[in-house]
Amino acid sequence: MSDLRDELKQLLDEAKWDWLMPHEERGRVIVVAGGLDLVEVGVAIANDNLSSVQHWISQCLIYKPSDEQKAVWSQDQAKRFDALIVQPYVLVQEQKG
Repeated sequence: MSDLRDELKQLLDEAKWDWLMPHEERGRVIVVAGGLDLVEVGVAIANDNLSSVQHWISQCLIYKPSDEQKAVWSQDQAKRFDALIVQPYVLVQEQKG
């Protein structure tokens, strides 16, 4: 498991919303709440840890972006996200500031 965690840490990157839009159009973007560790969520998804993933979904800690969020993000050219690809998904977390 630590090998996967290390691999995902290396894949963690920064992205602008316009770079993420093609993935969103295919329904592949998952928003991860700021209180969660993006790599931990990626590990859980990669390992099919359904109990953790279902818990996060039920608590609205991971979710697909709303139309309102997408509209706001599209207006903000400076908006940046931490992004992690865990096939077939792109996990994103809003950067603060």
